[in-house]
Amino acid sequence: MSNKIATAGNSGAKVRSDCSVTLELKDSGGIVVNQKSKVKVLYGDANEKLCKDVLAFFDIKNAELTLEDSGALPLVIAARIEAAVKELMDTDKEYLLDMIDENKYTSEKEQFRFSRLYLPGNTPSMMLNAGIHHPNGIILDLEDSVAFTKKKEAQLMVRNALRGINFYGAERMVRINQFPKGLEDLKYLIPHNVHMLLVPKCEGAEQIQLLEKKIEELKSQYKVNNPIYLMPIIESALGVEKAFEIATASPNVVAMAIGLEDYTADLGARRTNEGTESFYARTRMVNACKAAHIQAIDSVFSDVGDMDALRENVKVSKGLGFEGMGCIHPRQIKVIHESFAPEKEEIEKAKKIVNAFIDATEKGLGVVSLGTKMIDPPVVKRAEKTINLAINLGLISENWREEFLNEQAG
Repeated sequence: MSNKIATAGNSGAKVRSDCSVTLELKDSGGIVVNQKSKVKVLYGDANEKLCKDVLAFFDIKNAELTLEDSGALPLVIAARIEAAVKELMDTDKEYLLDMIDENKYTSEKEQFRFSRLYLPGNTPSMMLNAGIHHPNGIILDLEDSVAFTKKKEAQLMVRNALRGINFYGAERMVRINQFPKGLEDLKYLIPHNVHMLLVPKCEGAEQIQLLEKKIEELKSQYKVNNPIYLMPIIESALGVEKAFEIATASPNVVAMAIGLEDYTADLGARRTNEGTESFYARTRMVNACKAAHIQAIDSVFSDVGDMDALRENVKVSKGLGFEGMGCIHPRQIKVIHESFAPEKEEIEKAKKIVNAFIDATEKGLGVVSLGTKMIDPPVVKRAEKTINLAINLGLISENWREEFLNEQAG
């Protein structure tokens, strides 16, 4: 323990819902907590008690801790103090706040993943209200959006967010770091009800298999029973060429995404809204996903101010077979949901196909036909998916068939 002073967190005029801590270990004098906060009169006593509780948990008896608070929640303050402690001490102990009841839900292999909202893993202010925008998934990012010097702080911040921030039912995703560093992230995620891991710059099945092995070890260690799904991200020419190998590397791979910023950089090409430079990669990845029976997820659209261009981009994306895309701003969510939703003509066609299937089943017929045309099982399955999606989005009611038959009769 050569170094006796450590800092963690963020401070400054533009920082909100965060804090900065400076911890100095001493040889005597007990615990001294200094607070710089505009809300000290309201939360000063509670924050001081939290600071002392965290230090006591790590058996620190003599220290001076300065807390510069800009409205941080207890889970944020605790993460920042723990980060400072672990910079000074070699310890495997973890200071865990209780998991809130709202965060105890699980995910499903088959569910809608139209939108996934990226949130920097070391910026709690962007996490706190992310769920109220109702993305299908939230991504707490440990990779590109986190500075190299802040990686360890982000691990603790994301862990505490998984336990203590209400994401209002969104699928709880984390983008880990690139291999092999990403394996170090897992112990901060697996015990804390993470639903899905995004695997950046994936370039082969062996990466997925190595990741799965580590996940299973941690699930066994922490007695985790819920499935943890995987979404590899294809971001290089090699990844594109190995897309099917990656898509079929594990039963827990339920979706695969493409990251076009890094992919076009790997090509040495400039990314454009038209996407001609990435057309091959996108179609090849979609084909691999469909062959593997998993979801194909498109890249983020980086111009957060141009909703018309986003809408057009989603139209093209859906036409290629993608079933969702990433978001980097909450305002993109509504446009993405509306644009990926089935159109009226799709819904009406699906109603006819599913009704014909139900009718054939009720009559004990071995084949399904619509008029004079035979309907194959994959067509029925796709129509059922469209119906379920339309019901979920409120485009039709759960009593659609009764209404459909009444319309046909009338």
